[in-house]
Amino acid sequence: MVDYHSAGQPYPYGGNGPGPNGDYMAQEDDWDRDLLLDPAWEKQQRKTFTAWCNSHLRKAGTQIENIDEDFRDGLKLMLLLEVISGERLPKPERGKMRVHKINNVNKALDFIASKGVKLVSIGAEEIVDGNAKMTLGMIWTIILRFAIQDISVEETSAKEGLLLWCQRKTAPYKNVNVQNFHISWKDGLAFNALIHRHRPELIEYDKLRKDDPVTNLNNAFEVAEKYLDIPKMLDAEDIVNTARPDEKAIMTYVSSFYHAFSGAQKAETAANRICKVLAVNQENEHLMEDYEKLASDLLEWIKRTIPWLEDRSPQKTIQEMQQKLEDFRDYRRVHKPPKVQEKCQLEINFNTLQTKLRLSNRPAFMPSEGKMVSDINNGWQHLEQAEKGYEEWLLNEIRRLERLDHLAEKFRQKASIHEAWTEGKEAMLKQKDYETATLSDIKALIRKHEAFESDLAAHQDRVEQIAAIAQELNELDYYDSPSVNARCQKICDQWDVLGSLTHSRREALEKTEKQLETIDELHLEYAKRAAPFNNWMESAMEDLQDMFIVHTIEEIEGLIAAHDQFKSTLPDADKEREAILGIQREAQRIADLNSIKLSGNNPYTSVTPQIINSKWERVQQLVPKRDHALLDEQSKQQSNEHLRRQFASQANIVGPWIQTKMEEIGRISIEMNGTLEDQLNHLKQYEQSIVDYKPNIDVLEQQHQLIQEALIFDNKHTNYTMEHIRVGWEQLLTTIARTINEVENQILTRDAKGISQEQMQEFRASFNHFDKDHGGALGPEEFKACLISLGYDVENDRQGDAEFNRIMSVVDPNNSGIVTFQAFIDFMSRETTDTDTADQVIASFKVLAGDKNYITAEELRRELPPDQAEYCIARMAPYQGPDAVPGALDYKSFSTALYGESDL
Repeated sequence: MVDYHSAGQPYPYGGNGPGPNGDYMAQEDDWDRDLLLDPAWEKQQRKTFTAWCNSHLRKAGTQIENIDEDFRDGLKLMLLLEVISGERLPKPERGKMRVHKINNVNKALDFIASKGVKLVSIGAEEIVDGNAKMTLGMIWTIILRFAIQDISVEETSAKEGLLLWCQRKTAPYKNVNVQNFHISWKDGLAFNALIHRHRPELIEYDKLRKDDPVTNLNNAFEVAEKYLDIPKMLDAEDIVNTARPDEKAIMTYVSSFYHAFSGAQKAETAANRICKVLAVNQENEHLMEDYEKLASDLLEWIKRTIPWLEDRSPQKTIQEMQQKLEDFRDYRRVHKPPKVQEKCQLEINFNTLQTKLRLSNRPAFMPSEGKMVSDINNGWQHLEQAEKGYEEWLLNEIRRLERLDHLAEKFRQKASIHEAWTEGKEAMLKQKDYETATLSDIKALIRKHEAFESDLAAHQDRVEQIAAIAQELNELDYYDSPSVNARCQKICDQWDVLGSLTHSRREALEKTEKQLETIDELHLEYAKRAAPFNNWMESAMEDLQDMFIVHTIEEIEGLIAAHDQFKSTLPDADKEREAILGIQREAQRIADLNSIKLSGNNPYTSVTPQIINSKWERVQQLVPKRDHALLDEQSKQQSNEHLRRQFASQANIVGPWIQTKMEEIGRISIEMNGTLEDQLNHLKQYEQSIVDYKPNIDVLEQQHQLIQEALIFDNKHTNYTMEHIRVGWEQLLTTIARTINEVENQILTRDAKGISQEQMQEFRASFNHFDKDHGGALGPEEFKACLISLGYDVENDRQGDAEFNRIMSVVDPNNSGIVTFQAFIDFMSRETTDTDTADQVIASFKVLAGDKNYITAEELRRELPPDQAEYCIARMAPYQGPDAVPGALDYKSFSTALYGESDL
């Protein structure tokens, strides 16, 4: 006889507690083999254990009637163990003697012991003798080992695991509160709830009443026996009429429900895994759709905007061009800034999506053709190039129109003066007055004609100036050039006619001159001096009224200096005027002295003393007006200079500040300390400090607008333009946002992969140590040194080189020659953590499909939530295998496609 006794604290029925070596079930109280079972409990155990044994023995075509009699010869006991274990026991002895029976029972007990069970106080003789208590204890030990031991939920013991399973399955049901394996089952609702949870069509739970336990229990037991192949192991009346039902009987019965529904449990686990995978895929698809829409909208805006910025259709007036400039400023202030934010957000969304895809072992996202981040950056670069060219063109065009207006006004002024001078000259030159004149009259006419020729020669410069201005207006593409050309042509044609008539009249006068002897020299001298002086005064008045346009202090100071120089000549001019007027007074004095009666005006000139005095007075009036105009322009240029200095002062602060911040961000991204959350908070605080600096940019924009409105086109006080500041500011915002996004993705990687903070800091420290140039990437040799520092065997030998090449193919699939920190983190996280794989998803679908190579739409709708079931049905291809049936779907191809792998 085998000795199954051992030292140590005994457990009821010989179990030695929970654990793989037989310690698999802790009992609530010690068992004394000399005490008898409670009669009610013994009755319940007999019925339950008998039914449980028969549920297995019927598979071998037999059963037992009396549990303490039918196992005495050991034959059915050995058969029971073979059925429930699936293993062959030693051949039993067929003799009917007591020793044969003891040997058979010992073979059974040896087999139980071989399964790690330490039997205490149970011997073969007691079983052979029909000891009811020992027999029930042995059967309970078998039930524990083969029906309950493997039940474990969340690493609990078998009993606790079975209890936790019951609590979870019955939690949604009213009037059910499973706390133990005795009182909690007396009203029968817990049994009905377990059945309804897994097979709701078998139980009408809402019609059950808590105050009718017998009906409830019988209903559950009958349904379980009829539909679930669970034999009736207890009587309802015995349970209801017992103050505390036997715990072992209830556990045995409940374990049969657990095993009956274990297939559903596996299906639920498989369904949960699939739901998780599909949820990730659906979220990623939403992110992809959002990216595609945002990219399409941004590219469409760029596509609409670039033709407008590339339109170089000039306008005729400064007002129209200034309106274009105002529209451009409105685009810069209102329309572009939101698009800058959209572009930055698009890049962040793209990086986040790629990180999520890597973390879930999905293939990288490839946007539609033409919608890559690089495509958007190229479009944006084209936009900014067009924007810069458009602004330069606008300013140049305004300068051109401004100069054109100035030249056109100067042309009209000079043309009007010339036309006023030529009025009547043609008729005068055509006169025949010399034919009837006296000799003195003829001589007067000759002198008068000489004075006219002198005046004509003096006007030659003005005509040439008019023609030159008209030519310049043509070269600058003045919009009203036809009318300018027509007027200029008319002046030139008339000038040629005057020249021809002047020549003809001179010939006629000179022909008659021989007959003329007397000439009034005094009048002639007056005329000769008066005409140039008069012309000088006209030129002076013209210059004093001349329009001017300047852009700098130096230019206006040059005009003021020229004007001061002109004013210094006025005393000499006044002396010349007095001398000319003295000639006229002298002629009158002589005439009066000799009693000569002069006949009207000076015959040699139309420039009378009154005209000279009038024009001189006009010159005197125009001088102070010119002073005021120049001083006003000087004040304007001083104001412009103030605007330049004001802008330069602010720009020389903001520009270096932006550069400094860019450098600081670079250092922060390399020298990050503390946890990733600390780094993220630090970066967000740093980002807020940058955002808080925005009012300084706004002030600079306001100053820049004042400069543009004043048509100031250069600034020698600073090397920073508003365009430099804008680009720098946009790059600063984008850089800090990208840096924050990088840390967020690292947090996402750490949490999804289960990387500890210490591991993440170790990875960052190792990477930064070998990133000598702080460029954010490692070359192959730097990366190899980093791996060696982390314990990887990649030394320079055949095996080490092969391993290093394998790792490089993972972290640098495009053979770019560099390893980024994100690629490094992805590699290390894959090396240190486990993730879902395509094989795991395929295995889960196979569970739902009942081990078939295909699955049906009906099975998907039954096992998965509605939206995820339809998601699978819409994407699964028809199954083409040899065992295919109508409506069969290929879950293997679908699973591999989720991870970007080829079909298994």
